[in-house]
Amino acid sequence: MDLDLHLNEPFPKPGRGDFGIGAIGAGFIMRDVHLKAYADAGYNVAGIMSRTPEIAREVADLRSIPRVYETLGEMLQDPAIEILDIAVPPDQQLEIVRHAVRHGRHLKGILAQKPLAVNYTDAAEIVRLCKEHNLPLAVNQNMRYDQSIRALKTLLSRGYLGSPVLATIEMRAVPHWQSWLQEYHRLTLLNMSIHHIDSFRHLFGEPESIFVSARKDPRTRFAHDDGICLYILEYADGLRAAAWDDVWAGPRNDRDDMGPYIRWRVEGLEGLAEGTLGWPSYPNRSPSTLTFTTSAQPGVWITPRWRDVWFPDAFQGPMADLMNAIASNTQPVTNGEDNLGTMAVIEAGYQSMREHRPVAISEIRNCSRVIPSEA
Repeated sequence: MDLDLHLNEPFPKPGRGDFGIGAIGAGFIMRDVHLKAYADAGYNVAGIMSRTPEIAREVADLRSIPRVYETLGEMLQDPAIEILDIAVPPDQQLEIVRHAVRHGRHLKGILAQKPLAVNYTDAAEIVRLCKEHNLPLAVNQNMRYDQSIRALKTLLSRGYLGSPVLATIEMRAVPHWQSWLQEYHRLTLLNMSIHHIDSFRHLFGEPESIFVSARKDPRTRFAHDDGICLYILEYADGLRAAAWDDVWAGPRNDRDDMGPYIRWRVEGLEGLAEGTLGWPSYPNRSPSTLTFTTSAQPGVWITPRWRDVWFPDAFQGPMADLMNAIASNTQPVTNGEDNLGTMAVIEAGYQSMREHRPVAISEIRNCSRVIPSEA
């Protein structure tokens, strides 16, 4: 058996990693995750901007970024900025992309944060704009680059597990909900489950339908439609992929965090793989795990180990993929068109919640009345 499981995205080839990155946003995900990962990889972050310039200056000092821009227009005028790395709330990304495609004469690509938008309609408009202006768009669906998920994808691609029969993810963990989420009513499915749904698509392809059952989270005080989410993706070949996204995880307090975890398991006709995601332990470095068995080696369980972690190490992957795609004139793996598949499943999930029925993904993708937000 080949046990090179391709845990990490290949680094950009010589010269490709020199693309000048313009960071938009200076919150936690940019400051402590994106920029830390890029510094470790040696990527060229040429400048940063935020709606609060003083915070951008603090982050620039922390991460040794040479320039702080007062406005997006100022950043786009700088020929040193070739890639935009956008990490702002999803309701703000469409307007940034509108401005970028119109005025970013030096741009070669965009990496947008997930979720790409609050709804499928706005996500489709972002994709349309980038396609119309021939600007490569990648979406930072970073769980695909978690080391255990990449290794699992390799196992599936090589047929070590045979045809998948059942795949599950069980999450018992409390996310930090950012204040801007209070405006959406859409909570867990859009902002947490999107990791799991996108990973299911990455591993197994496009589902036919989704059924979602959700209740409000007792801990979350602001208005929201979906707190604890349980959902099933149905595939044409009989595969079922299901997740329990429990953001309550018990009555946590200062003395007891109730043992948070994320576990996954894939059962196939020829083998079984299971593992954990290390994210609930952040900021402690806790590598994700994998163990598997296959009929090619009956009675043997194989348990590789590694030192890399999802946060922040795996965040090198989406940017490396975009850089390689720009240099080779190809589409990044997490390109905008692909991400519309994830956004369609999310949109179908909210419809399923409202109507208490399975919803075919085609009901969203084939809708003829897709109207973008007002400019």
